Amino acid sequence: MPDKKNIYGIIGLPLNHSLSPLIHNTVFKSLGINAEYQLFPLLEEELENFFQELRMQSNPIMGLNVTVPYKEKVLEYFDNLSPYARKVMAVNTIAISPDRSLTGFNTDGPGFLTHLTEIGFSIAGKRIALLGAGGTARAIISTLCLIQERPHSIRIYNRHPEKAIALIHDLHQRLDTTIVQAVSSIEDLNIELADLLINTTPVGLKTEDPCLMEEGSLHEGLLVYDVIYNPSRTKLLESAEKKGAQISNGLGMLFYQGVLAFHHWMGYELDQKTKSKIRKILQNEGAP
Repeated sequence: MPDKKNIYGIIGLPLNHSLSPLIHNTVFKSLGINAEYQLFPLLEEELENFFQELRMQSNPIMGLNVTVPYKEKVLEYFDNLSPYARKVMAVNTIAISPDRSLTGFNTDGPGFLTHLTEIGFSIAGKRIALLGAGGTARAIISTLCLIQERPHSIRIYNRHPEKAIALIHDLHQRLDTTIVQAVSSIEDLNIELADLLINTTPVGLKTEDPCLMEEGSLHEGLLVYDVIYNPSRTKLLESAEKKGAQISNGLGMLFYQGVLAFHHWMGYELDQKTKSKIRKILQNEGAP
């Protein structure tokens, strides 16, 4: 009788842009693991039933990723949160034990920071402008507030300013957020003085989405980082490139998130050969 195939996957909406199945199914095949990574597009009203079924012993799912818009909404379903996820209060990785208990982790912030280090960008003392106030923004801001070499400042703009204000207030209960400020307009981000602009919103996933910034505010001394990776060049990145700014999409962040997620699921690190194979596949998908 063949071994039972374990299922891993990602929950969120939409998911048609996700490259996570490509990453993890490559890993499973390379390492001879009897597992498959699938997409689970869920409406919000389907979450509760999905998590109830997740606890059943007959359920083959052994690990999950979580993406927009559920990184904060899934918090109520866990038995345990990692210390870092508890500070962030957002989850993007779920490990499921043999007794079907659920532990939530967050690999967004570490994945982002590791990729910044790889491309040679130092956060220390930098002025950062950030778009969005969702789960990814939470993780990135938390990480930047927790590291020893902190940035000079982080200014956040969200189209619903009250959400950015509430985010800072919530994080302040667990972190030193004195360097973080919510602004009421994109102009108040002071992009002309910024060293790093981060887009954590889903604006750019669709071809009809507008560019989030006026091209005139972008400049050569700026790194523009869009966590969107599919398409590989959003309108924001195209505009920034025209102005001579350094650009990066979120493929590198996705890679490091995936490596960390695998560790949380399996309990061991990926070998260098497998990591290299994943990076090559992602590079073929296109990266600035």
